[in-house]
Amino acid sequence: MIITDTHTHLYSEQFNEDRDEMIQRALDAGVSRFFIPAIDSTYLPAMLDLEKSFPKNIFLMMGLHPTHVKENVKEELAFVKKWLDKRMFYAVGEIGIDLFWDKTFLKEQQFAFKQQIEWAKEKNLPIVIHCRDAFDEVFEVLEEVNDANLFGVFHCFTGTLEQAKKAISYNMKLGIGGVLTFKNGKIDQFLNEIAIEHIVLETDAPYLAPTPFRGKRNESSYITKVLDKLVDIYGLTPQEIAAITTQNSKDVFRI
Repeated sequence: MIITDTHTHLYSEQFNEDRDEMIQRALDAGVSRFFIPAIDSTYLPAMLDLEKSFPKNIFLMMGLHPTHVKENVKEELAFVKKWLDKRMFYAVGEIGIDLFWDKTFLKEQQFAFKQQIEWAKEKNLPIVIHCRDAFDEVFEVLEEVNDANLFGVFHCFTGTLEQAKKAISYNMKLGIGGVLTFKNGKIDQFLNEIAIEHIVLETDAPYLAPTPFRGKRNESSYITKVLDKLVDIYGLTPQEIAAITTQNSKDVFRI
């Protein structure tokens, strides 16, 4: 059984004490494909080290995270473009709009989001979208840029059924993680109305640990808790869920 974690920050400082052991726990649990989102330029060395240590399992993305869009946005975007031109990445991400913490740089976030989508299209890469308190703003951008070359993953999807269908209409898979297991997560109430072909698994480790680990550090091995919840929702076996969602990830990331 091959399980794919389509979104995990394995280079996070929270794993500095036990990174190799944590990754081994995930491998032992059947998680053998890890897609690694970028945040900003400061994290790239750690991402490259991770890829060097686990070359068969690690698949890197490149992008500027919306919460790291600041006054130096042009410099950070130049860094993204330089590296997209320099070597192979499997997605442009994570990119998007986040208005939960701060709305100061909304215009800059919108600019960065559009620019990185354009680069993804030029290179025929998927985008991986971060959206927090910003569904309307994200959909507004997607509507502007929507065409046959737009595709990717709507990471950490926590919206409504209507928003899920809208995301899918832009050729996005829904990244489903620990929130699915929360009592107040809500997406479990309608996910059975979404065909499983639109679903990919993720953890967003070290964040958003699933029940019963909620509130603790998340890690990729915990993705099995999300898989188990999908078993209940879709009435399929764990092996079937793993196979379908891994194939969905291959359809997006082309590997």
